[in-house]
Amino acid sequence: MTSTIRILGIDPGLRRTGWGVVEVTGNALSFVAAGSVTSVAEDELARRLVDIHDGLAAVVERYRPDEAAVECTFVNRDAAATLKLGQARGIALLVPARAGLSVGEYAPNAVKKAIVGAGHSEKRQIRAMVKVLLPKATFDSDDAADALAIAICHAHHRSSPQARIAAR
Repeated sequence: MTSTIRILGIDPGLRRTGWGVVEVTGNALSFVAAGSVTSVAEDELARRLVDIHDGLAAVVERYRPDEAAVECTFVNRDAAATLKLGQARGIALLVPARAGLSVGEYAPNAVKKAIVGAGHSEKRQIRAMVKVLLPKATFDSDDAADALAIAICHAHHRSSPQARIAAR
């Protein structure tokens, strides 16, 4: 008998953190839910991080995932923006870890390659492929679509020999 694993994918962002939940039974993927946690740009950084934390904690409590996956931070030329994004990513790692979940981490290009087949895909291509892989999926933003893509990437890699070796 094949068990069902529920995976939470998280696309960290300070303005909007996308989340997506999928279930995997054998090789079959199914959509559970997706959305975004937002923070108010005018609020102080600490308040924004609390909003992200509380929003993700509510998602974990409501959907009860078995595992989580978070996209790695994309480093850009603006060091201050990268640092703030890193803080949001820290929250995205902390929330599922505090809930006792194992958390996979994936580079943006690895997610794109797993979903579209190429590491340098555009947002519209990711949205389209997420809809192909999860026909019943609904999402309110590119961030939520990206989070579903991260969950799908984790579903594809979680039982690979490389993942088992990395987990040791």
